[in-house]
Amino acid sequence: MDTLRKKDFYYYLPQELIAQEPLKDRSASRMMTLNKNNGDVAHAEFKEIINYLEPGDCLILNDTRVIPARLYGQREKTGGAIEFLLLNKRKIDEWEILVKPGRRAKIGARFVFGNGELVAEVLDVINDGNRIVKFYYDGIFEEILDRLGEMPLPHYITKKLDDKERYQTVYAKNSGSAAAPTAGLHFTEELLEKIKDKGVHVGYVTLHVGLGTFRPVKEDLVAEHKMHSEFYILPEKTAELINNAKKNGGRIVCVGTTATRVLETVASEDGHVEPATGWTDIYIYPGYKFKLTDALITNFHLPESTLIMLVSALAGRENVLRAYEEAVKERYRFFSFGDCMYIY
Repeated sequence: MDTLRKKDFYYYLPQELIAQEPLKDRSASRMMTLNKNNGDVAHAEFKEIINYLEPGDCLILNDTRVIPARLYGQREKTGGAIEFLLLNKRKIDEWEILVKPGRRAKIGARFVFGNGELVAEVLDVINDGNRIVKFYYDGIFEEILDRLGEMPLPHYITKKLDDKERYQTVYAKNSGSAAAPTAGLHFTEELLEKIKDKGVHVGYVTLHVGLGTFRPVKEDLVAEHKMHSEFYILPEKTAELINNAKKNGGRIVCVGTTATRVLETVASEDGHVEPATGWTDIYIYPGYKFKLTDALITNFHLPESTLIMLVSALAGRENVLRAYEEAVKERYRFFSFGDCMYIY
């Protein structure tokens, strides 16, 4: 599989199929179902997901919460405009960030946001031109960020989001992501309750989504791409749910590629998990042997992205590309605010 090329994951997508805003009812999205063994495709609504889950299955959700990570400010002395995108918290008040324009952000440069209630100093320039900055402020950082920051919507969404909460899952809890785990946006609290009532076990992991997940693959050979690290937590309670479900013959159903990457990072070869916290740069593409993931709920992903590669590893590249072709033909809505797939 090391001969796979980026272009092997290309598909044609008309611009107008990229969803620009979320539906009013989260669970009203369309859902394509894809049988990973034979490639069969069918069409449903997301609220019907309950019919595809069995008592004893274990549904794994990523409970990360997106922070309003985009900040607009000025250089302290010259007033030149600057844009920060917060990626990873390194330690208290120190963050790895993306910055535009980069030439203004040399080591030692200082920037102000709001009416000076937040000040940042560049400490270092690291890989890919990202910066390490230290923030200075009075009060609580999260509250200041909530006031001054904007939701970091992906570049393909050009419409302004009226309600910040629509770019959060209903179970978002642990703040730290630069992007939403979008497969989870389709769930409502009512639907999750119905799923639990059916006897499906629901467990949570945390993976703070960095923009590395969405970094375009620049290398021609798929195997040569390098993933950025992202911070994850697999709690003890979730590890127990997974191990019990496996022992009793239940399936592990991941909601999103982020939950999948946590489980595949921590699982032993025989699919056993222990509670864990750490950083993962796991890169899943065809040829990868899944240790734990039996089924996956996921949105439709960008052509030639690491996300469509992960989905292809689970369901087969030809199956996935055929399914995507059909989704285009059937006018499904694509990407973050779009429709989804259930791969089983």
